[in-house]
Amino acid sequence: MSPDEYCQQKAAASGSSFYYSFLFLPVERRRAIMALYAFCREVDDTVDECTDEGVARVKLDWWRKEIAGMYQGSMNHPVTQALAPHLQTYQLKQEHLQAIIDGMEMDLNQTRYLDYPGLKKYCWHVASVVGILSASIFGATRPETLQYAEKLGLAFQLTNIIRDVGEDARKGRIYLPVNELQQFNVTAADLLNARHSENFEKLMRFQAERAQQMYDEAFALLPAEDRRAQRPGLIMAAIYRTLLTEIQDDGFHVLNQRISLTPIRKLWLAWKTYIRG
Repeated sequence: MSPDEYCQQKAAASGSSFYYSFLFLPVERRRAIMALYAFCREVDDTVDECTDEGVARVKLDWWRKEIAGMYQGSMNHPVTQALAPHLQTYQLKQEHLQAIIDGMEMDLNQTRYLDYPGLKKYCWHVASVVGILSASIFGATRPETLQYAEKLGLAFQLTNIIRDVGEDARKGRIYLPVNELQQFNVTAADLLNARHSENFEKLMRFQAERAQQMYDEAFALLPAEDRRAQRPGLIMAAIYRTLLTEIQDDGFHVLNQRISLTPIRKLWLAWKTYIRG
């Protein structure tokens, strides 16, 4: 199996909404984004699937060295071997890739966030930076496009947090800011025990409105001349925003189930968004 095939398989196996947006890209850009996505999956799985925190930290340190080595022309992993040819072409910065690893390590360091600024810092590392790198691969000619991508990444992560509230709580992680839980009289025990309530719905409506605002602010930043190139990001946004609407329409019943869109619906949204340009 070649490095590119490894990354393709890693991306396809995830079933992620991101995969559907990659299908419409030219070959070289698709190879680059698949490699980037596979890297994100590898370091994310290092934290999520490793039961020993010490081992997880060792693995993340290995990835830091592997990324640093890649920029010196030394690659040992299929993902870095696939990603290396695209670093200069799409101006992918090492500090951004390292920032993603730092974000994954944040999950080992803390499981609660006191307020939204603290949560936003985490989201920047695990999502906004990915947005910046992705937009560079898709084709960005204006600095506003990278600002759009940074904010869109935040919107995606806020949507993920809403979708995964129950699942994350069962893993011992609560990403909803502590001061906002207090504001709406929702306790950590309510989340851990899947106690759906009117207060919980109000809390989640507040979270959803923030996410929707981030989508609007992101789209307002995207220059018209880069819109066609950024269609993969717009495809992802169409899928994620539809998911957010589904969760809202379902009354935010996310404590004991994971709401998702079917592959057919994701593909339909991807095709429709691509055609509209």
